[in-house]
Amino acid sequence: MTLIAQISDLHIKANGRLSYKKVDTQAALLRVIETLNRLAPRPDMVVITGDLVDFGTAEEYQTLRLALGQLLLPYRLMPGNHDDRQALRAAFPDHHYLQRGETLNWQGQVKGVQLLALDSSVPQQPWGYVDETQLQWLDEQLQRAPQLPTLVLLHHPPFACGIEHMDKQPLRNPDALAAIIQRHPQVERVLSGHLHRSVQARFAGTLACVAPGVSHQVAFDLTENGPANFVLEPPGFLLHRWHATQGMSTHLCAIGDYPGPWPFYDANGLID
Repeated sequence: MTLIAQISDLHIKANGRLSYKKVDTQAALLRVIETLNRLAPRPDMVVITGDLVDFGTAEEYQTLRLALGQLLLPYRLMPGNHDDRQALRAAFPDHHYLQRGETLNWQGQVKGVQLLALDSSVPQQPWGYVDETQLQWLDEQLQRAPQLPTLVLLHHPPFACGIEHMDKQPLRNPDALAAIIQRHPQVERVLSGHLHRSVQARFAGTLACVAPGVSHQVAFDLTENGPANFVLEPPGFLLHRWHATQGMSTHLCAIGDYPGPWPFYDANGLID
């Protein structure tokens, strides 16, 4: 069994400053780290699918690095539209997979599951894009390991979700990505962030999954011309479980402490 936890959209500010004057994103990150550290069985890897910090400053990345020092699990980072590639690289020089190439694409393998990360960030823009060089790299990586179950990761989801103000800042070339993915049936999931909600859609013959935010969520509003609002709904993360005979399943997990667990049954059977 392989367990890969996905957290997303941390939006860390320097020295614990509040985001949008309401959201303590640093405290939220520490809560999810505490939750991940006590999971049993523990995940084999944590992937963080972008918007690591809020403004891409060196001070924010240092705050992020200090908090992630409490995570007892290996982790890998990806940029989102709020990130700065060079500042991210400078803050994590020991993360060698971030140090190569103009864009921050990387390949990894965790207990027989391949991870392929695409950097969909576009400097100074909220929308995403993956260029021809990146798509060629993805295709080549998938051709090299057709037998490995694979997760493809990028910050911007490759589909519209119906929340209009988020759909105005999409991945701008999802069809080009789909043309690659659909040729490779070993792709079990396409994983993203950006939406600050748990959303799933069929995509290119596989399942595209978006992780919720670690702190705040985008308000659920499918009305035309709905406002750009956020809410403090309970945060969460995704846990992707691969089993050699049972395949891939994805769990939406809550962050924090909640009442329970309690048994369904006692010595006499079902509790009424």
